[in-house]
Amino acid sequence: MAPECRMYSERFPDIDQVVMVQVKSIAEMGAYVQLLEYDNIEGMILLSELTRRRIRSVSKLIKVGRIEPVMVLRVDDEKGYIDLSKRRVSPEDIEACEIKYNKSKVVHSIIRHVSETTGTLPEQLYKSFGWPFYSKYGHAFDAFKMFVTDPSLLHKEFAERRISATTEQDEEALSEAVAFALTKDIQRRMTPQPLKIRADVELTCFEYNGVLSIKSAMRYAENISTEDCKVKMSLVASPLYVLSTQSSERESGISLVDNAIEVLREHITSKGGKLVVKEGARVVSERDDKLLSEQMTNSHKTESESGSDDDTMGNIAL
Repeated sequence: MAPECRMYSERFPDIDQVVMVQVKSIAEMGAYVQLLEYDNIEGMILLSELTRRRIRSVSKLIKVGRIEPVMVLRVDDEKGYIDLSKRRVSPEDIEACEIKYNKSKVVHSIIRHVSETTGTLPEQLYKSFGWPFYSKYGHAFDAFKMFVTDPSLLHKEFAERRISATTEQDEEALSEAVAFALTKDIQRRMTPQPLKIRADVELTCFEYNGVLSIKSAMRYAENISTEDCKVKMSLVASPLYVLSTQSSERESGISLVDNAIEVLREHITSKGGKLVVKEGARVVSERDDKLLSEQMTNSHKTESESGSDDDTMGNIAL
């Protein structure tokens, strides 16, 4: 396992900075914590800085093991003392701290894994490219996001930094082997996973040529697909159908399925049919997807065994 290392170039946080800590123990004077972004160095939240209200039970305010955003009050560089406050942190501070910490945690995890796979110390990786990326891009996470879509930019950054490398350790940390391992880890950890989006509808048409009208309506619904987002409509068990798509963007995917439902409604209504939305467009899990697949398999198997045909609107194939 790779050794630990602080996430940022500064050895200690600045006064008034909000940092993420984990509570290690509770004493009479307050709570001892570890600063998670600064190599787990120790700090203390004084009892008077836990809350603005009167304290009746410290254990209700803070618990061992809990991760908390706190504000830095004092830093003694020489002795390593860091005094912290929980009560001075605003809701806006909490949100900003959580966003920054979660991004830093992803970067830290990637750098530690690259360290393990290449045998390079994590601090050296941070010195050679991690901390410079924080400085250049605002956050190394934002740099890594750019490298997901354009890996050549990462290799260009490494090539430029190798030119100005002054030590053998810098050259090693900026080698092609490290660049390749970093690219692979970034792609694995940060490539957006497509979301599965689904809506469940009941579709019926008891007019003459009702089956053909349903088939036609299904085609119209699927035809609103985009190049990046394909809408698919499938029979579960008549009259229940599902419309589904995959999208990396939640809102655009849901909007596309909603539009497909409206196209479906308009077309089937014009043919004398009816559409009822049982469950609107929403993101579904792998488990939901698996359950649907099993339901469809069992339904089709039952229909096959019972000898049902298209006249019952059971087996509709586009």
